[in-house]
Amino acid sequence: MYLLELGGEDDAFAVCEARRAATDLEGIAPGLAVARGVDEERVRRLAYTHRASRLIGHGDASLATARAILEATRTDRSGSVRVRARRVRETTGIDTQRVERELGSILVDRGFSVDLEEPDHELRAVFSDDVCALGWLAVESVRDFGARRPTRKPFFQPGSMDPLLARALANVAGAGPGTTLLDPMCGTGGVLVEAGLAGSDVVGLDAQWKMVRGAHANLERYLGDGFHVVRGDATALPVPDDAMDGVVFDAPYGRQSRIEGELDSLVTGALAEARRVAPRAVVVADRSWTEAAEGAGWSVEARFERRVHGSLTRHVLVLS
Repeated sequence: MYLLELGGEDDAFAVCEARRAATDLEGIAPGLAVARGVDEERVRRLAYTHRASRLIGHGDASLATARAILEATRTDRSGSVRVRARRVRETTGIDTQRVERELGSILVDRGFSVDLEEPDHELRAVFSDDVCALGWLAVESVRDFGARRPTRKPFFQPGSMDPLLARALANVAGAGPGTTLLDPMCGTGGVLVEAGLAGSDVVGLDAQWKMVRGAHANLERYLGDGFHVVRGDATALPVPDDAMDGVVFDAPYGRQSRIEGELDSLVTGALAEARRVAPRAVVVADRSWTEAAEGAGWSVEARFERRVHGSLTRHVLVLS
């Protein structure tokens, strides 16, 4: 069993993404989930999971419980160790420094040496709400998203999606080695960059030459090759049936008055084309397109609302 430390404020969305890297996943407390197994390489590519640890045990959120779990656990590990205790979203008043000292003392009594810089093993003690969970750290996700924030890219447009969300959407759509993902409204190419870094071959279309050229510049910066970006129509994709493993697109928002009158036909057509070329899709918009998705033959696997600011909430549909 594994313990997953989730990121962000929306556990349901984090769990949806983490299911692409874990089996039999179940939330146990705010910011925490357990899984029967994980693919460590996929965990490294997750956006809203920070760590996966081999679960030792969990119980109520107290130091006494943490001590009891560790004292009752046999291990064949040896060498150096450090203990890291964490309060999730400040949902408990546990003294993490005391937890680290006392659990570290138990491990020292068992023959471990302490190394706070480069230990052989890291014991995680995580407290959330009324739950304490202990585990040996197995893998951490790569947290380099800040280096790719929109304003740092060669081509930037206001309203560009942040790379953390873009990576999560790509993962939910099935990004990874051996897959090909399509974004038929690729804009600046943010989702394609993250899908490509997760290991997918990526294909992008946009109706505007400006966006095609800009996306190409961004993809070239971060991927080098392994991508194709062309000018095209999302409602008439130049792609054979079933040629893609997944489709992701951020639909135009209704407040953009120049496309208001054409928005329904654009999104409806794009959903139908996505259904033709792939078995899975993730759609983001400023409203729910559930009826249009179902009308195009999709089943809605999950839906989420993610607040951006006072006047914008992003609706996410996961389709299969």
